[in-house]
Amino acid sequence: MESVDLIGTRLKQVQDLLDQGLAEVYTDLGLPGFRPRYAPVLKILDDDFLDDGGGRSIRELALSVGVTHSAMSQTVAQLLHDKLVTSTQGSDARKRLIRLTPAARKILPVLDTELRLTAVLARELEAEMTRPLSKALDEVLQLLAARPYRERVRAARLLAQQDSAQRSEAAQDS
Repeated sequence: MESVDLIGTRLKQVQDLLDQGLAEVYTDLGLPGFRPRYAPVLKILDDDFLDDGGGRSIRELALSVGVTHSAMSQTVAQLLHDKLVTSTQGSDARKRLIRLTPAARKILPVLDTELRLTAVLARELEAEMTRPLSKALDEVLQLLAARPYRERVRAARLLAQQDSAQRSEAAQDS
């Protein structure tokens, strides 16, 4: 099997290694159980607090972080369990507003420092690479936005079917 066949697996391995490393760093900082995916959510909610303190819906958080509603819903459920956010009913009964708890506010200075350091270290890691990963990922995202994977698979199947039909015709002609 060619390595390109495993691109999704390899991307997941990179994400897992980064998440595991960050989780270990958070444990070293006295935040055992803190998950790396919490950090961007807490940062967004902190920025909201500075703006108006109104909180954000799960949908708004998902859009801001760049994940699905389902993924953000799971993250918020974990943040609620860990008592880092609260959830209150918004003006629309279907909408819940997510806000930071005092416990989350206490750890924000540590997170801010760590996020800045993580950004520096990511740039250092990319400098060691022959091609920056962020640029390659940006390119993949643009290509998939222009022509989604499903469309690519359908086109490949159609081409394979046409090729098979041509071979079948050629075999019948001989």
